[in-house]
Amino acid sequence: MALVVKICGVTSFEAIEAVSAAGADRVGFVFAPSPREVSAMQAKQLAMALPRHVERVAVFKHAAQDAVDEVLAAFPAHWVQADAASLAQVTLPPGVRPMPVLRDGEVASHDALPTNMLYEAPVSGQGVCADWDAAAGLAKQAWLMLAGGLHPGNVEQAIEHVRPAGVDVSSGVERAPGEKDPERIVAFVNAARNAAARLPAQVGD
Repeated sequence: MALVVKICGVTSFEAIEAVSAAGADRVGFVFAPSPREVSAMQAKQLAMALPRHVERVAVFKHAAQDAVDEVLAAFPAHWVQADAASLAQVTLPPGVRPMPVLRDGEVASHDALPTNMLYEAPVSGQGVCADWDAAAGLAKQAWLMLAGGLHPGNVEQAIEHVRPAGVDVSSGVERAPGEKDPERIVAFVNAARNAAARLPAQVGD
């Protein structure tokens, strides 16, 4: 399997064009208080400009059933992402898959690890790096997407260290909070692909 690259917190058609040009695999739309927050209708309109193969992710912090239902009624997502404890309490419609988020220090509180996860720093969207050593251990046990503090300058090192199945970036490709930089998006995707190409037997297995 190839490395999955996700650009999260997209709010503009300029960023959508950059994601398409760079060849990212997933785009995250944030439905939680944040400089990157969008409405379900805004996300739907932006997503309509994506290539069909790019997967759409509805991103919540603490998912609640009514909020998730309201978004999915208007926005056709492939994935719902939220902190693992809250996402476990939500029922998703057929065809929509869960992406639970585990953060530094939370793993011990879960009786069983999810088979796929996004591993994140204690806070999201603020450029704080996750614990790469902890992530590397989890990446040997589950399908893991690494998030937290990634940017074009460190994503290759992160991939080499953690060997994740995917990488996720938000603030690391911005010129200002909530404002994506097309050049940084392209640079991030290219750097991630370059690192994955050097580790074909490990990344994404």
